Amino acid sequence: MQRVSGLLSWTLNRVLWLSGLSEPGAARQLRIMEEKALEVYDLIRTIRDPEKPSTLEELEVVSESCVEVQEINEEEYLVIIRFTPTVPHCSLATLIGLCLRVKLQRCLPFKHKLEIYISEGTHSTEEDINKQINDKERVAAAMENPNLREIVEQCVLEPD
Repeated sequence: MQRVSGLLSWTLNRVLWLSGLSEPGAARQLRIMEEKALEVYDLIRTIRDPEKPSTLEELEVVSESCVEVQEINEEEYLVIIRFTPTVPHCSLATLIGLCLRVKLQRCLPFKHKLEIYISEGTHSTEEDINKQINDKERVAAAMENPNLREIVEQCVLEPD
């Protein structure tokens, strides 16, 4: 893992240097975005799958590479999650997206806007699901359903 991290760091530094962005400010900004992305990943990787006794990380529904953070301004960030359902017809993809949204809204320690998507080409109804999980009114309505809320609470509960 350290070799991969070192290689990634070297590659990013080389890209920055070649693109003329190797100023200390640009490198610092890149490091901050990477740190925030890891912070986000650490929060979502422990979310439990609604059907299986495994985490989203264990099922490879989320990975470090599925998280992107961009600076909107000095105090606010755009967090983009692209998750991959276990099968292209996963009936719980919307619920997984809801769990991701709830966990991050509750736990992210910095001001953010959140966009959650199914990875392109990994689900048969990805466009519809993407609209649902990014619609504030639909999310609020879903969380008013006591049965659904209970499932979400169980999925986002931190392991002991």
